[in-house]
Amino acid sequence: MTKVRAIRGATTSDNNTKDDIVEATREMLISLVEANDLKKEDVISAFFTTTKDLNTQFPAVAARKIGWTEVALMCSHEMFVPDAQEKCIRVMVHVNTDKSSYDINNVYLKDAVNLRKRGFEDQDQ
Repeated sequence: MTKVRAIRGATTSDNNTKDDIVEATREMLISLVEANDLKKEDVISAFFTTTKDLNTQFPAVAARKIGWTEVALMCSHEMFVPDAQEKCIRVMVHVNTDKSSYDINNVYLKDAVNLRKRGFEDQDQ
């Protein structure tokens, strides 16, 4: 049975340039598509955030460049948290899929590889 699932991704951009932001985002989206065996028509929407130090291009441009022309896209800045990852691009993609939530593969690239673990080290188990 097909359900709507959310897939998370994050990466970093080497520089605050249009080309670097688009290329880092493109790499993240392609990795996310491959890791989850997605087709373009499976994708419902994508919500991108960037840290405030990335402001020269919308990451959604990369989604359009890989053919997501009928997908609802939105961009925003991430909230400021002291000592948070810099030059970071995050995405939450909503897809139609038969996969269970356990079979979804979130993608974290470059300096964003440790984001998933962040915040858990101080929690009681």
